[in-house]
Amino acid sequence: MKCFFYRIKIVTKEQKIYYTLRFAAVMCFIGHGAFGIITKPIWCNYFAVFGIGKDTAYQLMPVIGILDILAGLIILIYPLRIVILWLVIWGLFTATLRPLSGEPFAELIERAGNFGAPLALLLLTEPVKRLPIWLQKIKVPAQLPDKHLKKMELCLRVTAFLLLAGHGWLNLIGKKALLIQYASLGFRQTQQAAFTAGLFEVASALLILIRPPRSLLILFLFWKIGTELFYPHYEIFEWIERGGSYGTLLALWFTLQPDPAINQDTKQQFVKPFTA
Repeated sequence: MKCFFYRIKIVTKEQKIYYTLRFAAVMCFIGHGAFGIITKPIWCNYFAVFGIGKDTAYQLMPVIGILDILAGLIILIYPLRIVILWLVIWGLFTATLRPLSGEPFAELIERAGNFGAPLALLLLTEPVKRLPIWLQKIKVPAQLPDKHLKKMELCLRVTAFLLLAGHGWLNLIGKKALLIQYASLGFRQTQQAAFTAGLFEVASALLILIRPPRSLLILFLFWKIGTELFYPHYEIFEWIERGGSYGTLLALWFTLQPDPAINQDTKQQFVKPFTA
């Protein structure tokens, strides 16, 4: 007779947040890269900010798309810290091009998940004290000091506020693409539907910023997941690119999760052995 022991690793709060934000970063890069490969026409406006014509823009789009997808795969397989930092910079840069090309400022802050989620992921990991660390793989944190965790929570709260407030703002000003969504869903008074949805999103954003209710975060998460499914074109790619939005809300939900009543120094436990 032999005794067998099954070792069960306790999944910590930090580990749940880590994998949520990491996968969210992957979705951002791959979704954005897909638009480059299919040469989304509106991207021409963003190239025009730098004086690049349409013909050249269409030639550059697939190149950018392939690089984005490769970066997403790197984060998925071997998450280099420098690549995640690049997503923060690239996500903010591409979002900033929208108001620079003439779109409402709300388009920038509505995409806060694209750069806020990877920033929170960096805050979750150990601080960088030496330059070579940026070229290393990020490690899964087992447990963080409360002070460190609070900084990441603040980042998630601000990011969630911006992405919900930005989308609410676009509803309130009656963005054409959103009105088309509501019409396709059967709403006759599309302006009224957009205004109501906008008020709900702005109120939700303020609530999260001031005092995030954990019990309602799942509602906000499903709201965001659902509303991103109704774009009139490229639905699946739009939905994937918003991975940072879903990841931000889910990670914040994990962050506010009460710690289990266990010895904080215990990282593993054993199940009672059985005989075969």
